[in-house]
Amino acid sequence: MLKKTEETKVMRDPIHGYIHIDLQVVWDCVNAKEFQRLRRIHQLGGNFQVYHTAEHSRFSHSLGVYEIVRRIVTEVSGLRDQLSEYEKATVMLAGLLHDVGHGPFSHAFEAISPVPHEQYTVRVILEDTEINAILKAVDPHLPEQVASIITYSHPKDILNQIVSGQLDADRMDYLLRDAYFTGTSYGNFDLERILRTMRFVDDKIVMKESGIHTVEDYIMARYHMYWQVYFHPMTRSYESILTMAFKRMRTVYHTHPEILNCAPMFLPFLEKEMPSIHDHFKMDEPAALYGFTCLSECEDPILADLSSRLLNRRLFECVDIHSDEDLQSVIQQVSDAGYDPEYYVASDEAFQRPYKPYHSAEGHNIWVLTANGEVRELSEVSDIVQAIVCGQMKEDRKAFYPKDIQIKM
Repeated sequence: MLKKTEETKVMRDPIHGYIHIDLQVVWDCVNAKEFQRLRRIHQLGGNFQVYHTAEHSRFSHSLGVYEIVRRIVTEVSGLRDQLSEYEKATVMLAGLLHDVGHGPFSHAFEAISPVPHEQYTVRVILEDTEINAILKAVDPHLPEQVASIITYSHPKDILNQIVSGQLDADRMDYLLRDAYFTGTSYGNFDLERILRTMRFVDDKIVMKESGIHTVEDYIMARYHMYWQVYFHPMTRSYESILTMAFKRMRTVYHTHPEILNCAPMFLPFLEKEMPSIHDHFKMDEPAALYGFTCLSECEDPILADLSSRLLNRRLFECVDIHSDEDLQSVIQQVSDAGYDPEYYVASDEAFQRPYKPYHSAEGHNIWVLTANGEVRELSEVSDIVQAIVCGQMKEDRKAFYPKDIQIKM
């Protein structure tokens, strides 16, 4: 039995106006310690080094995803009557909890963590945690049901699509939220129009043809946000130093482990093949930044320098590279300047296509319901999206290195 809250809980939100919660299980999960930990994880990894107001958290994003899922399952014509109240609650919980396993610094932490954040998310839901206990109290099978949506394996495929597809609640929230908090307009699109023109036909979410221009805006928002925000060179510089610092930590751990005694929060991720949920819970960004503060004065000069660079925003410079020979030239020049290129040269390649249709008929493409009732894939009815699909994929390869070196290419 899905218990309702005594009154609908409302949380003010700059993107959605209000977040509405009227299920006790959702409210209890929000207040669980594993979900509250997301307040201490930046949504945008290193982007706060570039956009000074990009201080929003995985907590606020996860609530936003929940709110969009809630609106989809209660407002979309043809869908709200096809899902049971239990299924609606399950997919809302999946939207809420989809990032609960995230480590600090977005995806950069996976340079040291032996376990991807997606696996931690499933473990938080299925293992001995407050969230697991809350879900089990409603139904012993609810944790598995929620986890199956997050792993894209729920037998009712529409539930998987809502949380993770080409036009899903996750992407729609982070584009709008990240644009707002970076102070940019690249990620803006008309969410209200998308929800009004969304339908459920033939076991899939489709868009009415009258809403196609809004979907085109959404596709272009993804394109511009990746290249103007997510792939910003200084964001990649910060994350390359993070990666190098974690790489150096591994070396120090195997050669002089006593040096790391000042930063014990990192040790479980160096010692264990499978760090525990408790280890993961304690590793948030304040803990990691305190660890780097301690390491900035440690006896290993490389690790101390990299940690200091992270704390004081002494980021690497970058240069475009077009071949392995270019990269080798950078490595040689950095080495000649007295730096160990193993830790002071990072190569990073960014590439992105904002929309690529799956060839399988069952793939989770964006579908359009035409005026004559036919359901067609988006690029078949949109000239703009067709041009994107057929165009050359944009790529950007850079090498990062200390700013005091004058690299000649």
